[in-house]
Amino acid sequence: MVIPRVVVAAPASGAGKTTVAVGLMAALRRAGHVVAGFKVGPDYIDPGFHAVATGRPGRNLDPMLSGEERVGPLFAHGAAGADVAVVEGVMGLYDGALGTEGFASTAHVAKLLKAPVVLVVDASAAGRSVGAVVQGFVAFDTEVRIVGVILNKVGSDRHETEVRAGVAPTGVPVLGVLRRDTRLTVPSRHLGLIPADEQRDQAEQAVDAAAELVRAGVDLEAVVAAAKSAPPHEATLWNPTTEVTPRTPAEPTSAKLGPVGSPSGAVLGVRPVVAVAGGPVFSFRYTETTELLTAAGADVVTFDPLNDKLPEATAALYLGGGFPELHAEALSANVALRQQVAAAIADGMPVIAECAGLLYLCRELDGHPMTGVLPATGRMTGRLTLGYRTAVAATTTAFFDEGRRVRGHEFHRTTIDVDHDVRPAWHLPGGVEGITLPHVHASYLHLHWTATPDVPARVVAAARERIR
Repeated sequence: MVIPRVVVAAPASGAGKTTVAVGLMAALRRAGHVVAGFKVGPDYIDPGFHAVATGRPGRNLDPMLSGEERVGPLFAHGAAGADVAVVEGVMGLYDGALGTEGFASTAHVAKLLKAPVVLVVDASAAGRSVGAVVQGFVAFDTEVRIVGVILNKVGSDRHETEVRAGVAPTGVPVLGVLRRDTRLTVPSRHLGLIPADEQRDQAEQAVDAAAELVRAGVDLEAVVAAAKSAPPHEATLWNPTTEVTPRTPAEPTSAKLGPVGSPSGAVLGVRPVVAVAGGPVFSFRYTETTELLTAAGADVVTFDPLNDKLPEATAALYLGGGFPELHAEALSANVALRQQVAAAIADGMPVIAECAGLLYLCRELDGHPMTGVLPATGRMTGRLTLGYRTAVAATTTAFFDEGRRVRGHEFHRTTIDVDHDVRPAWHLPGGVEGITLPHVHASYLHLHWTATPDVPARVVAAARERIR
């Protein structure tokens, strides 16, 4: 069975592709479809809105972090049980990692999935010229199949007529026209939109408004028809269980891009509890992270560091990314948890911390006491650190061997000041980054563990050793 699929792209950032993608997901769901939502690239925030719109986990497709060979398999895994998939692009259609001629761009992912593209064009400051934009994007790479255009931010009926006249000679059909709508304004901050987990009511209101806008202005049947035009495409089946355990001849190794069975089985032995930080502060986490930990044999329990204590019998801890700098006082106020985490780590509990997790393990953040596990202080800055990184493990820990090469992503406006010499986590171009202890790996670098499935397996192995 082939999954109908469509990629929502744009000529540039700010054209409204998130509004259209989220609106399409929600409108299609309300029309009776089971929708799978995906985001191109490393972004954590948009998939949160996809989850609100679809009622399913939001997922990322990133050739840079996961490897291009895993894009199709991860898509098949994430689309299991759905009858249509909507993939939201990143930046402009052909914009990828710098200096790579479009690697990890929306166009790259569309070609890997053999998926048709719907182009969202901001028509607010142009008329017939929109046609030239569409024609240029169609001609730029003929392997990318642009099957329709959605005109966004159209000002009036007269404006719409003029823009349509410009697009008509391109032969690309206009699938929808959207007018400006102030209800679609979602609160934002220094790293983009506020995550859906932090303002659920506002997120649901924004998704409702986007769904209604798309339902009224877009030909949903035409979009579904475009999605159904995607050809069959064979892909190796991604399965978290087979990623963390040796394959056996009885396990499936390939499938078409369509519904797939849920992974079954797990590593034999005691199932240790791996606590995963969640809630409003620690909302940056890829869906596959917990799937891999579970497949490796852990009982994964999510907790909220703002209010909770460590889950009972916690044997290992994963602290992902988020916005601790905006909740530093509230995080600090949970003294019981801070003391519990510090005591558990001092007693040898294995921990992986990424970005927000790194800051939580510091002595303080913007003057507010944190756990004090690491000899460093964190603080907010005015400088954005953003981009893909190739990193080499600087120190051997329970999770990484010295010299291990990985690809990751940084996304923060904070920094840490280290009190004294420490064992760093990574060698990066230009220096070292992060702090390690033998059983703690803390850094700003976000990894997509689908490219390093031995890491969650090692987390669970360390947790199992701790409870023996």
